[in-house]
Amino acid sequence: MNMSVAPPDATLTARASRVATIAARHADDVDTAGRFPIEAIDALRAERLLGIQVPLDLGGESASIAQIADICCILGQSCSATAMIFAMHHIKASSLVEHGEGSKWHMAFMRRVAAEQLLLASATTEGGIGGNMRNSICAIEVDGPWCTLEKDATVISYGTHADAILITSRANAAAAPADQVMTVFLKDQYTLERTHIWDTLGMRGTCSDGFLFKGKAPSEQIFSKPFAEIAAQSMLATSHLLWSGVWYGIASDAVLRAQAFVRSAARKSPGVAPPGAIRLAEVSSKLQTVKSNVIAGLKAYESTKSDPDKLMSMGFAIAMNNVKICSSETILEIVNHAMLICGIMGYKNGTPYSLGRHLRDVHSAQLMISNDRILSNSANLLLVQKQDTSLSI
Repeated sequence: MNMSVAPPDATLTARASRVATIAARHADDVDTAGRFPIEAIDALRAERLLGIQVPLDLGGESASIAQIADICCILGQSCSATAMIFAMHHIKASSLVEHGEGSKWHMAFMRRVAAEQLLLASATTEGGIGGNMRNSICAIEVDGPWCTLEKDATVISYGTHADAILITSRANAAAAPADQVMTVFLKDQYTLERTHIWDTLGMRGTCSDGFLFKGKAPSEQIFSKPFAEIAAQSMLATSHLLWSGVWYGIASDAVLRAQAFVRSAARKSPGVAPPGAIRLAEVSSKLQTVKSNVIAGLKAYESTKSDPDKLMSMGFAIAMNNVKICSSETILEIVNHAMLICGIMGYKNGTPYSLGRHLRDVHSAQLMISNDRILSNSANLLLVQKQDTSLSI
């Protein structure tokens, strides 16, 4: 007898959930071995989630940042390394989508990203400048139709696994450090010589080694818009929002584990409130604070993204900075709170309530980009910008 089989749910949430199931299966090994989560990334490609931000007319799905942040959250509950790689890929994709439509080459490249499910990496940090991505020492050299670049990139997350790298540099040899451009280099257009090994406390599966980058490509692959505008109009917001989506996902899973622990204790002693019940209520409140913070940030971005002047305004920069600060600081409190609830069972590895990986991973949040640097930037802006005290979205 022939039986028709219903197609699997094709919604973004369902596709992300199927990837998350695979990512969860390998998350502990990815963390322990410090290896790239190849199984989850293959699943992202199979579900065609790497090209969803590309516009419909270029073969993508025109997914919004809010939809992508939700996928970051889903993945973050299973494997933070997979979620962070997905987030960083789409941060770079946002630069293409928002600033590449006027370029024939970049539009064709977007078609390739969607069709071939290419993985994009970023090289914005550099030896000698710390974590300040808005300054460069290296300079791109343009010679007619070709450009060449050499950069001491102290961190290129999943660099050896990427299909293309979007890299920053000074616009030319005479340019000031802040006069930057961003260029797309395809995998066969550059070499990477490893200079630093990514052996870290957490986020180990992002494989964020340091490299000496050497590339040569057609000069049409340089974005025509200055990197200062790209950073302000897309990278600032998408970085803080998508990272926050990842962190919220990690914290959510920690709270779910704590809730499961309390429920298990309650079943063993019917009619008696478990010791961790009050703490669970407290941590639920903190988790809701992060969720509300991220949702408010997403709404602010969606209502502002069509206005380049507002995107580059001091008020918007402060708002996005605050999203990142709140998310990155609060999630550490949440996971630590969940650890107290689960006690030794959360502290031990290999239990249903283990939280060691979560705790180590969320420590990265305050360092990407350093909260001290962000607070310093906001402080300077607040010297001239009035604080927004309204409740309007």
